[in-house]
Amino acid sequence: MSTQTTSSAPHRNVARRSDICIVGNGAIAKTAALGLSQAGHSVTLLVPPARPEAQDTSTASGDKPWDVRVYALNHTAHTLLSSLKVWGALDMARVAPVDAMDVQGDGEQGGHLGFDAFGAHAGSLAWIVEDSNLNQALDAALRFAQNVETVTGRACRIVSSADDVEVELEDGKVLAAQLLVGADGRDSWVRGQCDIGIDYRSYHQRAIVANFACEKPHHNVAYQWFTCKEGIVALLPLPGNKVSLVWSAPDTLADTIMNESLGELAIRLGEYSENKLGLLKPLQPEDVKAIPLALVRPHAITAPRVALIGDAAHAVHPLAGHGMNLGFGDINALLDTIAARDAHQGLGDERVLARYARARKEDVLLMQLATDGLERLFGANLEPVRVVRNLGLNLLDKLPLVKRRLIAHAMGR
Repeated sequence: MSTQTTSSAPHRNVARRSDICIVGNGAIAKTAALGLSQAGHSVTLLVPPARPEAQDTSTASGDKPWDVRVYALNHTAHTLLSSLKVWGALDMARVAPVDAMDVQGDGEQGGHLGFDAFGAHAGSLAWIVEDSNLNQALDAALRFAQNVETVTGRACRIVSSADDVEVELEDGKVLAAQLLVGADGRDSWVRGQCDIGIDYRSYHQRAIVANFACEKPHHNVAYQWFTCKEGIVALLPLPGNKVSLVWSAPDTLADTIMNESLGELAIRLGEYSENKLGLLKPLQPEDVKAIPLALVRPHAITAPRVALIGDAAHAVHPLAGHGMNLGFGDINALLDTIAARDAHQGLGDERVLARYARARKEDVLLMQLATDGLERLFGANLEPVRVVRNLGLNLLDKLPLVKRRLIAHAMGR
């Protein structure tokens, strides 16, 4: 169903009218709600009803199992979350800094590329944060946000007019705003309602995520192995002698892994990690998830009175770990664009939205090209290509100026 545009608002049962309505219930939606409200705008955050199987997050931190969904948050995310007073509300005992990266090519003569915080003139390259830790800090901040009202319900229609945009809920209530922000993920309902087309490429891979204890200390190093036939294996540091696995595995291998025990998965990982981290043991209670991977490039990130952010605006391969960071970049750009608009321009003015789209175009395109290009390059099982890519890693490792430029961009500087 597409967005309808009318000359005047057709609904009378407006349950809430605000400056901005945000659709979504993830960290990007919540961060946008906080940022926009602290900028002085009234915000409605529309979230779907909680799933019956949703876990209780009230358990004390020390007793809580480690979340298998983690993010490598860069300096852009750190700065934004700090400005919103969210970073300080994280449980820092469960946050691990990334002080170095160790990237290994494939084969016996695999290339090598290393980055470290010292060479980047930074305290840390990134921080590994659990999804649950981040969302709990955001939820706590939202409870004290005076300009944000959270509404639970399912949207069924968007109606855009010359004056505002309205979101109709299944129960007949209507939320009206000057601007609608779609922060509802890769399969965005808002994007679909706006008839925004997408270029979609399935990677025929799933991200296998699980957590392990490691025999040797990781020294806050993030390890990544490009294995060609078996995909891309990453082990990210967690506090203590623990690591978080993100294995972008081809579908057939992912099926096999998901039918095995985590102990068997640990044995598989030993081929890559034993010299670096020693024996791996699954953290208790055992947990593993498999997330389908795809490249999603919407043909636009705006529509009349609508802006898309986060995975709704772009979904990329996780090999660089920057999908979430792109979303925080979207929030920064939206905040800056709205703050810089002319006094006579409304929040949903098409010129304001056009400036937002231009502000995000280069950064998003570069990340899409980089992640998709690297996936294609390291997925090609041809010996000449294997030799060239390993030589390329080794050459890049010997070019400190180029390395510094790459890591500065990845850090969000």
